[in-house]
Amino acid sequence: MTTTHDHFPTDVTGLPEAHPSQFVELAEGERFDLSIAPVAKRIGDATVRMLGYNGSIPGPTLKVREGSEIIVDIENQGDTEATVHWHGLRLENRYDGTHETQRPMGHGERYSARVSFPDPGVYWYHPHIREDYGQEMGLYGNVIVEPADPGYWPPVHREVAVTLDDILIEDGQVAPFSRTETTHSAMGRFGNVLLGGGETDLSLTASLDEVVRFYLTNTANTRVFRVAVPGARVKLVGGDSGRIEHEQFVEDVVIAPSERAVIDVQFTQAGVLRMEHRTPDRTYCLAAIRVGQEPAEPSLTDQFEAPRTNADLAGERERIAPYLEAEPDKILSFLAEMDMAAPEGDGPVVYSCPMHPEVIDEEPGHCPQCGMKLLAVEAPAVTYTCPMHPEVVSEQPGHCPNCGMKLLPADLVAQAGGHHEHEEGHTHHAHDHETHAHHHGHEGHDHAAAGGIEWEDDMVEINRLTTPANMRWKLIDKATGDENGAIDWRFRVGDRVKIRLLNEMAGDHPMHHPFHVHGAGRFLVLARDGNVEPNLVWKDTVLVRTGETVDILLDVTNPGLWMAHCHIAEHHESGMMFSFKVDPEDGR
Repeated sequence: MTTTHDHFPTDVTGLPEAHPSQFVELAEGERFDLSIAPVAKRIGDATVRMLGYNGSIPGPTLKVREGSEIIVDIENQGDTEATVHWHGLRLENRYDGTHETQRPMGHGERYSARVSFPDPGVYWYHPHIREDYGQEMGLYGNVIVEPADPGYWPPVHREVAVTLDDILIEDGQVAPFSRTETTHSAMGRFGNVLLGGGETDLSLTASLDEVVRFYLTNTANTRVFRVAVPGARVKLVGGDSGRIEHEQFVEDVVIAPSERAVIDVQFTQAGVLRMEHRTPDRTYCLAAIRVGQEPAEPSLTDQFEAPRTNADLAGERERIAPYLEAEPDKILSFLAEMDMAAPEGDGPVVYSCPMHPEVIDEEPGHCPQCGMKLLAVEAPAVTYTCPMHPEVVSEQPGHCPNCGMKLLPADLVAQAGGHHEHEEGHTHHAHDHETHAHHHGHEGHDHAAAGGIEWEDDMVEINRLTTPANMRWKLIDKATGDENGAIDWRFRVGDRVKIRLLNEMAGDHPMHHPFHVHGAGRFLVLARDGNVEPNLVWKDTVLVRTGETVDILLDVTNPGLWMAHCHIAEHHESGMMFSFKVDPEDGR
């Protein structure tokens, strides 16, 4: 039996209460203290043990100037070894905050990082040791880099940073985490409580016709968010690393784990509006926004209604044109191998899809609806009979000794009226459609309904049981066959590398992956499934949907040993990562 010593602590006795996140402006060369420590936080009706940066969830929002540098003095008073990764920042490699670039801090240890900010935009910081645990427990915070050019962003009345997260609460506490292994490796740990800005009931205010800039960051372990503000005008103006090519009015914006979006919102009607997360099946409230009757001054309506074009990215579009038709320099595929044990005992087994339990087969295979590997389950107690010869009865599946027909469940034969030719009933047989499921991923996954995204955990108990021992997520270099940590890529500062990301449907659990490249450079999305990306933005993370092929162009600017990985925390912890080397431009 698992003891509490096998799990991280959940007791809140004596812990300080988490306090609201602070907004901290830091000038060139300033030092900032950042501590990691447990806190008690109210989540709905429960008070739970979490981890905070400087006692808050999210941690402090740091605002700095483009081109500046600060020193962050970090102290670890948390439950495990720690590093702090500065996500999206093209900083000096040794301060990237991974096990590749520093010795992790033990409990009570300190580390100082020199953090530089070459690019405007919204970034964030989080753990890179047991990221599945630390991030779920509240270790995340924003960095807003103010552009040197005062006209970089369109004018707004106010700026607000909002983190998007979820958390899994069971029996009045955060669902247990093993100290020794990651769980929920198949789909990642979905939460059952959503958090906007770290709160279950985030409340904001706005004036009539006010234009508010929201810096949105998806800090969830695995959940993809689709954010909308019904009743308001929403304009997408930026992404991971600054402005987009063409500002555009949108109904909603999809943000994968670790991605950011910058939206300007004008509140044109008084009352209480909601910031929502919308899936094909459900709508969640992320924040309530109370809009007053008094109009905002000065009026920014004219500027808001005039979307702008980013001349720098328009120029990049000309420079990337030759890469659109060029063959990729690297091809990286995403694949899963699942090895769940068959049920114990001597009884018969059948094969079923955890995502679609109505899909049952007598033989191993893949689900025709989503492509996932069928798992062995104990066959239900069923009596089988022959529709042509009802006197033939068996407790095992098989064939009729009189006519050779396949025996069918007796209740099914009775429902159908017995003695006549009969199809195989309500059971959806996967192997009949296996080729379709493997090679036509968009249809097999029902892209039209879900957009190639797993919006919820549809196989809760199976997912909970998956660990790196039975669920292996792979990044595969198609040229060499090397997998994960064995991948050996080497680039030079100044290179522009076209990388094709191929999200295979042939694996045991096809699903989306947010692919993240550390601070070796930044990239542009060139095309999705061969369709040229219509709106460029510099990025460090891209969502690759189920069955999708995405071409990116990595602009290599920073020497060092850098990581690339899936940013579903449980996939990352299950090995879906590698490191690559960038040499200086002069080769030394």
